[in-house]
Amino acid sequence: MVHNNLKNIRELKNLTQEYMATSLNISQAAYSRLEKGDIKISESKLEEIAKVLDMNADEINNFDKHKFFNSFNNIKDSNNVGLIISIEDINLVKKLFESKIELLEKMLSITEKELLKYKEKFGNI
Repeated sequence: MVHNNLKNIRELKNLTQEYMATSLNISQAAYSRLEKGDIKISESKLEEIAKVLDMNADEINNFDKHKFFNSFNNIKDSNNVGLIISIEDINLVKKLFESKIELLEKMLSITEKELLKYKEKFGNI
């Protein structure tokens, strides 16, 4: 079950298997086998994965994609009348967005460094 949660959470955070594998110092194929359930995930590996996902192991183990997605289907109108979202769901969404922003900031930093290298090598074009 945890392997399905890993995939769902990773996809919600818009992360690739390659990113996860690199962050965990394993191959993409090995990470893929973790998500498929081909490899049993040890508690220590789950803690490592949770750290990369900016979550804890319990949040991964207890993640319920149906509850998560159904909470958005309960919005009845633009005034949010009938909105049924728990505090846990709101905090999870907040964490997902914060994690995505952090990832984008890291990617921007890397891109800026690469651009400087390019400019040093080829000058401004």
